[in-house]
Amino acid sequence: HTAHLVTPRCRPFPERSAAGEDGAAAQEATAGATFTITTPLYYVNAAPHMGSAYPTMAADTAARFHRLRGEDVRFVTGVDEHGEKIARAAEAAGLSPQEHCDGVAKSYVALWEALDIRYDAFVRTTADKHEAVVREFMERVWAKGDIYKSSYEGSYCVDCEEFKDEKQMTEDGDCLVHRRPCEKRSEENYFFRLSAYQEQLEALLADPTFCQPASRANEVRTLVKEGLRDFSISRAAVDWGIPLERDPEQTVYVWFDALLGYVSALLDGRPLDEAVERGWPADFHLVGKDILRFHVMYWPAMLMSAGLPVPRGVYGHGFLTKDGLKMGKSMGNTLDPIELVERFGSDAVRYYFVKACAFGKDGDFSETQFLAAVNTDLANDLGNLLNRSKGLLKKRCGNELPRDAAALRAEGHAQVAAVDEAVDAAAAAYERLDFTAAGEAAMSVVREGNRLFDAAAPWATLKSEDEAEVAAGAEALLVAMESVRCAAVMLSPIVPGVAAKVYQQLGYSEDEFAAVAWDDARWGGLTASMEIPKAKPVFQRMEAAEAETAAAV
Repeated sequence: HTAHLVTPRCRPFPERSAAGEDGAAAQEATAGATFTITTPLYYVNAAPHMGSAYPTMAADTAARFHRLRGEDVRFVTGVDEHGEKIARAAEAAGLSPQEHCDGVAKSYVALWEALDIRYDAFVRTTADKHEAVVREFMERVWAKGDIYKSSYEGSYCVDCEEFKDEKQMTEDGDCLVHRRPCEKRSEENYFFRLSAYQEQLEALLADPTFCQPASRANEVRTLVKEGLRDFSISRAAVDWGIPLERDPEQTVYVWFDALLGYVSALLDGRPLDEAVERGWPADFHLVGKDILRFHVMYWPAMLMSAGLPVPRGVYGHGFLTKDGLKMGKSMGNTLDPIELVERFGSDAVRYYFVKACAFGKDGDFSETQFLAAVNTDLANDLGNLLNRSKGLLKKRCGNELPRDAAALRAEGHAQVAAVDEAVDAAAAAYERLDFTAAGEAAMSVVREGNRLFDAAAPWATLKSEDEAEVAAGAEALLVAMESVRCAAVMLSPIVPGVAAKVYQQLGYSEDEFAAVAWDDARWGGLTASMEIPKAKPVFQRMEAAEAETAAAV
């Protein structure tokens, strides 16, 4: 094994010391706080697909928002590289397990780069640093008396890598998730005393902030109340894994291997005693609803046994569907995210899956819905408002803004209050991982900006001989452009590329955009001295047949 922790491909936005006038208190309250968020560690039996890109885009969106708030963010992603299914996949490809894992891990890193994912740690469970954490953690649990040896016989799903009871299989003995036959197995393994943590887990799940959304929390509470069963934490018949230090004939099973990647990523070679100062516990684990129960039942009990804090929150997101079935490698019905990015661009892909698909619920992809969502919001509403106002500014106003946008706050302009309300609503939505509501708050500013622009009719008033009408027309351009700027900051966690283009089109430098903080979403950024560059679309409208060409422009 070699060290496989990967450094981030780019660093967070620099923090800013000055906050917006009305949001200074909120910015000061969050600046310096720590925010830790994780994706699942993705299984490397095959190349990444849209189902793995989905929670990663969501986690990246949340991480970007908290960085804008001045918080010390730790965004962890990575891959789970051990297990029977991986060994089989490697053998089928004529590779060693490590060679197979190396290739698939690289494809994840490449996809995250294509999707503009800005992670802080990429953990691989074949790393020596990770294995050291697993061994230290297991010794703690062993010393607590929570590990024992026993035999087990039952129906085993290789794809899920777990034994199934009758409720988790069809009448024919197929796994309900993967629709493939389960294998009859009998093994002598080591088990974790999950049953010893019945009361603690019931108390933990009574906290409505721990397991989200609420509908899924209710399902898990029902499972826990039925009584917790101890679970196997080792495998005797699987060679591709971390050998148990106390019994090298067995290898560590996924729960005491992959789940610990969340901690080993933060520690980066340090001992478990330093976990808290390195950012543990996680504020959110983002996981698919099919693995939610392991993260809110197995994982907290394991952490309690090892004397570590439990995560503050676990969020079980919905599935992306195609033809009514969950997308997944095992199902063979995936969308290729690289192909989508190449055709449409990363911002379009991010916008649809993060904003248009309600996080927490199941979402279905169709190209018609996809194009309608991104074209309507990004090209028609946001892009056209900026282009129309810039065009008139150049044609009728010598490309100069009439005054500072901040002056409209003092005058009590209605759009200023609307922006303040939207900024607060978007922040609250991002905090609760409601990316659809956050995006809608930003787009409400754009839509109101369009309504005000059309009502003011600056294309007519700016040609008037009446000075008051000309002034009103110039003000309408300022209101439109400042509205787009505010919305761009609010949308930047979702579509960072579009936001950067908006800022460039308003005369800001790359460094100035890189220094943007959340409170810059509030009214008052544009000044009369801005040098507005030549108009260029921030997001080109796409048609299905022209998507590849548009993405390349």
